[in-house]
Amino acid sequence: MNDGQLAIDISLTDLSANDWLGRIDDFCEDHGFFEQLGREHCAGFLEAGNKLLVTFENIQLVRENNLDAEPRGFAYTRHEGWSLLSLFSFKESWFRDHHVYEFFDRLVDEGFFDQFEKIIFHGGGGGASYAAAAYSVTAPGATVIALRPQATLDAELAGWDPRYKHVRRKSFSDRYGYAPEMIDAADKVFIAYDPIQRLDACHAALFRRPQVIALPCPLLGDDLDQAFDRMGIHDVIIKLAMDDMLDRRRFTRLLRARRYDPSYVRALVRRLVVTGHPRLGLIVCEYMIRRGHKAFFIDKREELTPAEDIHT
Repeated sequence: MNDGQLAIDISLTDLSANDWLGRIDDFCEDHGFFEQLGREHCAGFLEAGNKLLVTFENIQLVRENNLDAEPRGFAYTRHEGWSLLSLFSFKESWFRDHHVYEFFDRLVDEGFFDQFEKIIFHGGGGGASYAAAAYSVTAPGATVIALRPQATLDAELAGWDPRYKHVRRKSFSDRYGYAPEMIDAADKVFIAYDPIQRLDACHAALFRRPQVIALPCPLLGDDLDQAFDRMGIHDVIIKLAMDDMLDRRRFTRLLRARRYDPSYVRALVRRLVVTGHPRLGLIVCEYMIRRGHKAFFIDKREELTPAEDIHT
């Protein structure tokens, strides 16, 4: 195994989906392996140090949202010297496919995970976070970071969630099916979610094992991975977890950065108005305007300013 940073010098921006995947394929073959897993998934491995990051990502979202259109783990391989196993889906799939099951079965049989001293399974939301939790069972002792995961889409267990109807045709009752049970062998499981998003909060509540650390993120919505990226805390969270230093207290401190995120503050102002606190909403608008954020906040300030103040 390599011991150190892996030089990654490929350009992935402004490429078609096929060209993007072709470059990922070539690079992984040069530094590890790349495998097609049926028609909906593929996996790439970069061999570097004895710490392993396992990620689950949708290719379209990587190309649209990630910095330089890179898989999330590339930065850690480049700068931290971690090995990387990336599972990719070509569409929203929740990674429910027997080819994916068989891939992880083979990794277990070959003792793939045994060569690493520390392993993190990471999912950035929804189906990817579900998969990170579900497949963590293959690497006992791993840490899981799951951002707004669904526990299952099995109608018998989660019929109260009407979303993702196109995925419900897939089976969630066979192998690696119910994510809250698949985390039994994990060391720590960090479940981040927005408690105001009722359905996401219900799924989060199903992860009840003793090693689960719930990380509520009010008003950050259903794109926690992008919110964490905007705030500059996503990388810090993953690095702290790899160093066994992430806990609820440190996470709460990092989350204070949301006060500087305009998307969060807009949601906060709307929430203050809805819950009957327009004066507090006005104070927040004034604060953001002073910081140079004028769009939304100037209009909202005028809307929230009492009539007697306008005419004095």
